Order: sequence, then structure tokens, then C-alpha cells
Amino acid sequence: MAKPSTIDKLPGDILEQLQELLRDPRVTQLEATARINEILEAEGHEDRLSKSSVNRYDLSMRKAGEKLQQSREVAKMWIGKLGAAPQGQVGNLVNEVLRTLAFELSLKLQDAELNEDTVPDVISNLKALSLAAQRLEASATLNVKREAEIRKQALEKAAEAVEDEARAQGMDADQADFWRRKVLGVA
Repeated sequence: MAKPSTIDKLPGDILEQLQELLRDPRVTQLEATARINEILEAEGHEDRLSKSSVNRYDLSMRKAGEKLQQSREVAKMWIGKLGAAPQGQVGNLVNEVLRTLAFELSLKLQDAELNEDTVPDVISNLKALSLAAQRLEASATLNVKREAEIRKQALEKAAEAVEDEARAQGMDADQADFWRRKVLGVA
């Protein structure tokens, strides 16, 4: 196991200061390193940061930030495409992505060489894959039920609005109920 870097050993408050310095475009990595080393010395810590450790940390944080930004953009694009109430559609999309990954994993498992050393790992992977497939199917069923319930609620709300408007237009209770049932499709 790799030994923790000097940045991993920093106290939380000093790590936050380093992160703040690295986010500031007016501060160079060299300046950030020097400032944090001054703080470490003033507080009596023995460790000091090297320029390369700060550079590696900054690069890894920037890569993580880029991935997070990409994830947010993809999510925003899909949510925009799927509409204002995308719960069921997003769930279906996630299920489809997971099904694809499960299929790819099953193909890789088929290519694995089986011997007494690899069998326990293959069995463990198969169990995990089976459980994932079971959960995906349960989730897909739940998504279908959720979509149906959302549609039913929207239809009932529309039917109530039509009935209220019919009454407001002077129709009697039977006429208003007729239009309500028409909207619900039970006329």
C-alpha cells in the first residue's frame, strides 16, 4: 500500500487553505506551496510540502473537477431532453446504462480462464452480477409503476379542472360529470 502523501497528512484547516490558494488564479503553485509551508512552520508541524506534491495534487483536483463538470453537463443535457418530470425516464436511462455494463462484464467473465485460483473471484463476480440484474429488474418495474401513477395523477387533475370549468360555465352536475369521465376515458 502506498504511503500517504504530505498533502494527505495536512490538517483539515490547512488543506482547505491550500485548496483556496490553488483555486485563486492570482496565486501560483510556488506561492501556494510557500504560504502553506509558512503556516506549517508557524504551527509547529514537521512536514513541509514540495512543489511536485502540490503540482500532483492540483492536477488531480483539476481532473476530478473536469469529470464532475462533464457529469453535470451530461445530466443537464439529458434532463433537459427528458422534460420537467423525468423521474421515470431518467430511471430507465440509468437502468439501460447499468444493463449495458452488466452485459459487458458478463462477456469479460466468459473470457476469463478458470482454474482453482480464479474460480472464487468468478463466482463472486457472478453473484454480484446476478444481484445487480435482479435489482435492475425490480427498479425497472418500479419505474414503470411510477410513470403510470404520474400519468394517472395528471389525468385526474385535468379531469377535475374540466369538471370545475364545466360547472363554472353553468353546466349541471350530470353534464360536468360527463366531461370529467370523458377526460378520464370512462364515458
